[in-house]
Amino acid sequence: MTSRLFGTALVLGLLSAVGPFAIDMYLPALPSIQRGLHTDVDAAQMSLMAFFAAIAVGQLVYGPVSDMLGRKPPIYFGLCLFALASIGCALAPDIHTLIAARFVQGLGACAGMVIPRAIVRDMHTGTEAAKLMALLMLVFSVSPILAPLTGSLVVRLSGWRGIFWVVAGAAVLGLALATFVLKETRSAAQRVESSMRSALVAYRTLLRDPPFLGLVFIGAFGISSFFAYLANSSFVLIEHYGLTPTQYSLAFSVNAVSFIGAAQFTGRLGERYGLRRVVRTAVAGYAATMLLLLVLTAAGLDRLDLLMALLFVGYGFLGLVIPTTAVLALDRHGPVAGTASALMGTLQFVTGAAVIAVVGRFLDGTALPMVGGIAGCSVVAFLLARVTLRRDDEPTMDEVAAERA
Repeated sequence: MTSRLFGTALVLGLLSAVGPFAIDMYLPALPSIQRGLHTDVDAAQMSLMAFFAAIAVGQLVYGPVSDMLGRKPPIYFGLCLFALASIGCALAPDIHTLIAARFVQGLGACAGMVIPRAIVRDMHTGTEAAKLMALLMLVFSVSPILAPLTGSLVVRLSGWRGIFWVVAGAAVLGLALATFVLKETRSAAQRVESSMRSALVAYRTLLRDPPFLGLVFIGAFGISSFFAYLANSSFVLIEHYGLTPTQYSLAFSVNAVSFIGAAQFTGRLGERYGLRRVVRTAVAGYAATMLLLLVLTAAGLDRLDLLMALLFVGYGFLGLVIPTTAVLALDRHGPVAGTASALMGTLQFVTGAAVIAVVGRFLDGTALPMVGGIAGCSVVAFLLARVTLRRDDEPTMDEVAAERA
């Protein structure tokens, strides 16, 4: 069973990683892009925000389409669009063209980011879904762990434009996996019941579902805290703390290892304590750690070792929150899993883009604005968890599954 789960997670994780690979490889190159295209920090970061905005919008379409046509056709389309847009990024003569091409690239990346979550829900619920989601994230970790290092190497060898040729190749690899390895999990009978009208009804129902929205926004502010780090860390760690792009990539990878490593315990902890209790405990630990980091940084302890140590601990807690909230949010919405996954992704990326924009307004060359944004998001996630997951007597997911059987 474990080997079959890992085989599925391997394919889904690699497909999911194509889009984030285009983000994480890109981070060490932001200062080089700023200089190479003769622009400022805000414009360079706008190319990142354009990618996020496209992902937020595009998921609303890919999810329902995957419910209507099956999971594989939208993946084919998205990966092809991503590859073509990546070539456009590589050839961009100015920052405005790059921003536009990055937006189209984001539209293509949506498919690999929204549909694998729906496939997980097609196949499993409860702790089995949590285990598969955690394994998917283990494979997915190739992006935050290796992509910054790869990006630094590519920038040194061929400049920042080489990054986009590499991610175009990654899209071609993903297309081959989707074509020859991935199996369709949405049956023809299930597709008959899906249409754009039913998708609109499903969106309306989901937007009126407080438990779903609560879980989505717990994950949204958790992810947004990471986005605040993602968008600003290259400038803070390279320009403020003086790291080289390679050293920055190693530092970035350490936090990814913490996040992904902790995520592997979600299934086991969920079986023992229940997934809801796992979320409540982990989000409390995350908020406490990030608030401690904020207090110390604001008190003048602006030290790289302190920043990295507390981020390592905090992102370990976050690794328990993200996959668990996704499983819980989708658990009751199997018939519209694609649509529910799309709405989840859109709300999370819109939240992330807003957080990046707000934190960007306060940048002053130090770590404090970035740390403040991370801590603020962690507190909001904690408060949402207190409201959404108030009950202490929730059954474990295994007990729920047994009752359904």
